[in-house]
Amino acid sequence: MSEHAGSMVVMLAALLLCASVAPLWAFVDELDDSLLETRRNEDIWLIKFYAPWCRICKEMDPTWHRIGSELKSVGSPVNVGKCDAIANAGLAKEFKVRTYPAIFMWKNDMKYLYSGPRTADAIVEFANRVSGPLIRPLTSPELFQHTLNRHDVMFVYIGASSLLKSEYSSVAQEMIVSTFFFSASRDVVPKAVSLPALPAVVVFKDGAYFSYNEASDGSLKAWIKRERFSNYAKVDNYMLYAMGDSGKLILLALLDDANVSQQNLRYKSLVWKVSQDYKDLYSRNIHFGFMEGNEYINGLIMGELQLPTIIMLNLSTDNYFLPPAPLETERHLLDFVDQVLDGSIQARGGNGVIQRVRRFIYDTKGTLVPLMTEAPLLGCFLLGFPLGLLVFLCFVCWKAKSDYGTQDDDDDDDDDQPIFSPRQIPDKKSD
Repeated sequence: MSEHAGSMVVMLAALLLCASVAPLWAFVDELDDSLLETRRNEDIWLIKFYAPWCRICKEMDPTWHRIGSELKSVGSPVNVGKCDAIANAGLAKEFKVRTYPAIFMWKNDMKYLYSGPRTADAIVEFANRVSGPLIRPLTSPELFQHTLNRHDVMFVYIGASSLLKSEYSSVAQEMIVSTFFFSASRDVVPKAVSLPALPAVVVFKDGAYFSYNEASDGSLKAWIKRERFSNYAKVDNYMLYAMGDSGKLILLALLDDANVSQQNLRYKSLVWKVSQDYKDLYSRNIHFGFMEGNEYINGLIMGELQLPTIIMLNLSTDNYFLPPAPLETERHLLDFVDQVLDGSIQARGGNGVIQRVRRFIYDTKGTLVPLMTEAPLLGCFLLGFPLGLLVFLCFVCWKAKSDYGTQDDDDDDDDDQPIFSPRQIPDKKSD
C-alpha cells in the first residue's frame, strides 16, 4: 500500500469516527436563560443543571449525551439539554436549583425533579414515564397481564369516572416521577381479582394485590407513598432516600460486598424470611431489604458500622435502632423488631437541636472537603469570606466599645472638677 493510500485510509477512519461520535453530542442542547422566553407550552425538556467546578457533573457528560441520542433514536418528544446554572441564574432560579447536578423534566407548567440513580437506563425510564400519559389505560386482558409482568409494583384504578378517580389523577400528577399509574375497566382485570366495590384503586405487588380503603388507610396519597415499594428489595442510596417519604420503618441487612461471608448470607436470609413469613403482621409498618456497603448509612448516622450488620431506620425522625445483641436466629430478629415497635429499645440519632448542630457540622465538612479538592480557590473564598466578615464585625464592635469607653472617661474627668472654683466660694466672715 502506497503512502498516499495509507493516508487516505487514516483520514477515512477519522471521518467515520467523527461521524459516529458527533451525532451523540448533537442531541444535547446547551441552554441559557433565553429558554424562559422561547419555550413553547407543548415542548418537553429534560434538563441537567451543572456547575463548571462540579466533578460529578463532568463525569456525567457522556451518560447525558447517550441519553439524548437514545431518546432521539426512538422518536421521543423529549428535548434533552444542559445548562450552566452559575452563568444562567435566571433559568436556575426558575427551577430552584440547589445542588449539582440537578435533573428536571419540564412538561407543560410542571417541573419534575429526578432523584433516582444517575444511570442512562434509569433516567431514560424517568423521561418516558413523565413525558407519556399521566394515567395509562389498559384496554385488554392481554395488555393487563403484559404490564403486570413488567412491573414489580403496579397501581390500577378500576371503574368509571368518580371523585376517587379525580383524586387518583391528582396524586398521579405529583408522583409520576416515581411510579406508573394505570386504569382499567372491570372486564379487563382478571376474574380472580376480587373487588368488594367499584370504583377501586388496587396495588399489585409481591405476587398479591389489595385495595385502598380510606377508612383504614388514610389519604390515597399517603397510601400510595407507603405501598409503592416491594415488601423486600435490594436497596440503593436513591431508593432508601425515597423510602423515607413512606412513613414506614426500614429494616436492612447491611452486607459487606467486598467480602462475601456466611454471616452476610445469614443476615440477608434472616431479613428475607421474616419479610415473607410475617408479611401480614409487619408489612403495614416496615419495609424490608438488603444494602451492599455502609457508606450511605454511615452518613445518615454520622458514624461507622461494622459489616455485616442489621439496622432499623426511621427516616421520618432520623432515628435508628441497632440490635442489643448478636442476631443468631429468626427468633432473635423477631424479638428485635417487636422491641423497636413497642419502644423497648432506645432510639439513637434523631432531629433534636444537638443532632441538628452535629448534622450541620458533618454536612459542612462533607461539602467543603471535596470542594477544596476540586476548586481550592472557590473553597477558600467560601470559607474565608464568612470568617473575614465575622472578624470585621468583631473589630467594629470592639472599636465602638473602645471609643465609647474613652468618651465615658472624658466625661468622668469633667465630673471630677468642682462646680465652683476656690475663688468663687465665698469666705465666711465672723461677725
